[in-house]
Amino acid sequence: MIEFNKTYFKKTAEDIFTCDSPTGYTENIINKVKAYIDSFGYESKILNTGALEVSIKGLDSSKVVATSAHTDTLGLMVRSIKPNGKLALTLLGGPSTPTLDGEYCTIYTRDGRKYTGTILSTSPAVHVFKDANTKSRDIDELEVRLDEEVFTKADVEKLGIQNGDIVAYDTKFTITDSGFLKTRFVDDKASVVILLNLLKYTSENNIQFKYDTKIYFVTYEEVGHGAAVIDSSISEFVTLDMGCIGLDLAGSEYAVSICAKDSGGPYDYELTTRLINMAKENNLTFTVDIFPYYGSDVGAARRSGRDIKGALIGSGVSASHGMERTHLKGIENTLKLIYTYLIK
Repeated sequence: MIEFNKTYFKKTAEDIFTCDSPTGYTENIINKVKAYIDSFGYESKILNTGALEVSIKGLDSSKVVATSAHTDTLGLMVRSIKPNGKLALTLLGGPSTPTLDGEYCTIYTRDGRKYTGTILSTSPAVHVFKDANTKSRDIDELEVRLDEEVFTKADVEKLGIQNGDIVAYDTKFTITDSGFLKTRFVDDKASVVILLNLLKYTSENNIQFKYDTKIYFVTYEEVGHGAAVIDSSISEFVTLDMGCIGLDLAGSEYAVSICAKDSGGPYDYELTTRLINMAKENNLTFTVDIFPYYGSDVGAARRSGRDIKGALIGSGVSASHGMERTHLKGIENTLKLIYTYLIK
C-alpha cells in the first residue's frame, strides 16, 4: 500500500493552493502541475481547453481507465466599473457569497498587471448604513474596494482594469498542527495534490499501473464541463473531488467518501460497489453517500457523449464552497483508495 508522505503533501499543497486559478484563469496552475509531472518522468500534454492529460502505459492494455482532479476554483470576474470607482462583480462558479464579505482579493488584468482590493457589502459601515448587518450578501450587493487612489470609473480604467478581468479571492491556506487542512478551495486542490503524491510515489518506486491509464487535471469543472475533454478510449473513470458533509449525510473529514448518487443520478453500480469493497478489504475509513446538490466531472464526461463506467470519491469537506476544511486522515484514505483502484 502507498505510504502517505505528510511532509511532501504539506509542501506541495502550499505551492498548489497559493497559486490563484479561478475557472477560466488556469494557465499558471496547469504549468505548475505539468512541471511536477515532468519531474516524475510521465508523459503529459496540455489540451486545447488548458487541461493537462497524463498518459501511462499499464501492465494490461485490455482497457483504458482514468481519474481526474480539477485545478480550477471558484472565483469572480469584473462585471462593470461603477461611477465611484468600485467594481461590480459576477460569479465564476457557485461560491457561498455571504462568506466573501470582507475577503481580500487580487484583480488580474489582461495586460498582466495585478491590483489588490477587498470584497465588501455595498453597505459596509455600521456607523453609516442602517442595514449594514442585515443587507443581502448576494453578488449584486457586493463590490470591490481597490487599494488604489480611485474616485471615478475613468480612474480605474487608467489602471488597465476592464470588464471581464479576473478577481481571485484569498485562499487563506493553513494546515494546523492537529492535521486540519483549512483553506479555500479544498474543492478540489486537495485532490490535485493527492494525485501528485500518487505519481511521485509510483515514479520513485517504479510501480506500474494495472491498466493503460489517463490522469486529467481539468480546468472548467466549476462551470460544468471540465471532463468533457477525456479521451474516447476510456471505459472507466473514477474522478476525485470533495465529499459532502452535513444534515443526514454520512460524510466525514476523516474518511474517503464514495458517492452513490448526486444531482445527475446514480453512479455506476458495479464500479461503485468495487470501490466500496476495495475500501473494506484495505481497512480504509470510508463512507457511502448521496450528494443532493452536486455534479462532478463524471457527469461532464457523460454529457459529452463518453461511454464510461463512472464513479466519484473524495475526502469529506466541511462548509463546501465557503471556508472549507478537511483532515489529513481523509486525504490519506482518499489517496489509498485511488492507489488501490489504479495499482493493486
